Amino acid sequence: MSCILHIETSASACSVAVSEDSHVIYHDERTSDHKGASAELLGTMVDEALSFTDSHAIPFDAVAVSAGPGSYTGLRIGVSMAKGICFGRDLKLIAVPTLELLCVPVLLGERVSEDALLCPMLDARRMEVYAAVYDRALRTVRPVGADVVSADTYRQWLDRQPVYFFGPGAEKCMPVIDHPNAHLIEDIVPQARWMQPLAERRLMNGQTEDVAYYEPFYLKDFVAKLPKSPLS
Repeated sequence: MSCILHIETSASACSVAVSEDSHVIYHDERTSDHKGASAELLGTMVDEALSFTDSHAIPFDAVAVSAGPGSYTGLRIGVSMAKGICFGRDLKLIAVPTLELLCVPVLLGERVSEDALLCPMLDARRMEVYAAVYDRALRTVRPVGADVVSADTYRQWLDRQPVYFFGPGAEKCMPVIDHPNAHLIEDIVPQARWMQPLAERRLMNGQTEDVAYYEPFYLKDFVAKLPKSPLS
């Protein structure tokens, strides 16, 4: 099997985890209200995770990093850290899409119906989110996009089957979506400890990144595609 270091920095909290043979053996999550503190926090957390594995003589096979969408600054810090470790230790780099990552705790811990669709959301401005739609096997029903949420945004799916909305952008959208097939799952945030199944699957399938040239999926890539709000 494999040992993977997981780094998640797409949202307000930084988290780091280590998985070995499909089990999470180390996890650390921290937040800071101080602007620019993410880099310092993450550096300390990664050093402690590496010390933990080195002290147990556990060799790494790869580093997995949250690929976005997400905070521009957070993703840049996380990817830079991951690439530095990969270069320094000659490890493979795995990119885990952040919206897929949000689905993992829902699939593992929530009761969702067999015909359900999953719609993870990351918050943007006003009634705007970055979202995708997946089935329970994490097959893409609708790819990642920038949505200005209205009652009709997800109606084509809601009229046919249950859709579960979750993630940092979901709660503000529920009063607007207002459909009997729309369900909110609260308190789902991206965390490194949920990256393990997605990262291991990518590693097993040879889905690794070019360490020298990889860049994350910044939220800024969507900004130009969003309709302009009359209040902007």
